[in-house]
Amino acid sequence: MTTGAKQFRALLESGEFIVSPGVYDGYSIRLAEAAGFKTACTSGAAVSNALLGIADIGVMGLTENVNHCRNLARSVSIPLTADADNGYGNPVNVFHTVKMFEEAGVAGVNIEDQVSPKRCGHMPGKDVVSTAEMVKKIEAACMARRDDAFVIIARTDSLAIEGIEGAIKRAKAYAAAGADMLFPDAVRTEDDIKRIVDAAGIPVSVNMGFGIRQRPTTPLIPLPHLKKIGVRRISLPRMLPAAAIHAMQEALTVMREVMTTGVPVNREDLLVGIEDIMKLMDYDNMRALETQLTTFDS
Repeated sequence: MTTGAKQFRALLESGEFIVSPGVYDGYSIRLAEAAGFKTACTSGAAVSNALLGIADIGVMGLTENVNHCRNLARSVSIPLTADADNGYGNPVNVFHTVKMFEEAGVAGVNIEDQVSPKRCGHMPGKDVVSTAEMVKKIEAACMARRDDAFVIIARTDSLAIEGIEGAIKRAKAYAAAGADMLFPDAVRTEDDIKRIVDAAGIPVSVNMGFGIRQRPTTPLIPLPHLKKIGVRRISLPRMLPAAAIHAMQEALTVMREVMTTGVPVNREDLLVGIEDIMKLMDYDNMRALETQLTTFDS
């Protein structure tokens, strides 16, 4: 049986430029698969926002995150990488965190070098642990995985604190510790991305913040440029939740109009049909299984 980790590892080693939508619930991950994407990643911020209804400030716990990712991973056939925040503690905690995420069926995890409690990568007030501590976390993560295909993605938030030179030093140290991929967050220029790619010696992933009205922390760089400078993966962590929020705002506006006028309206331009939801959630296979396994009295 080919695991999600082996699928993602093969994709990573194929040389193909990977575009990974950020997902956070059953609808979003099934839609990503249906749209033809070969992999997806969870957005820790989006999961925290959606599950708890609060900002991404390190309140969501390990068990909540793992259980949610387990449900997402088993609902699709494409590999899913998960956001494991800062590993939920010290290197010993990271060891158990990685074991739990691997057992949940995800293909790999991000582990970041922020202190605890962590903050969303694009929020002010971040701080990072020492390079030595993060190196131990990466070593613990590599030690914990049972399948060598399981991908350890070392995220660094050090650019905001230590600048590009500090981030480059960390990139080299994290790669030497065994990380399979480097994820520098909130990179401010294309030149900085290229410098990190050149220094890391392992695949590099960056995220893009499409839909941000103010200037995004990481500039919107054309994908051919990113591929040319050696970036291996781009993640889009906030695009789907932002699109969903916009659509729900539009629908709620219509609901309020209906409440005011008392006249029901059918806005097909805003909504998919129930048959679309049933297709997305694979109701046909569920019914076929019921027919095969359920007995009914005549």
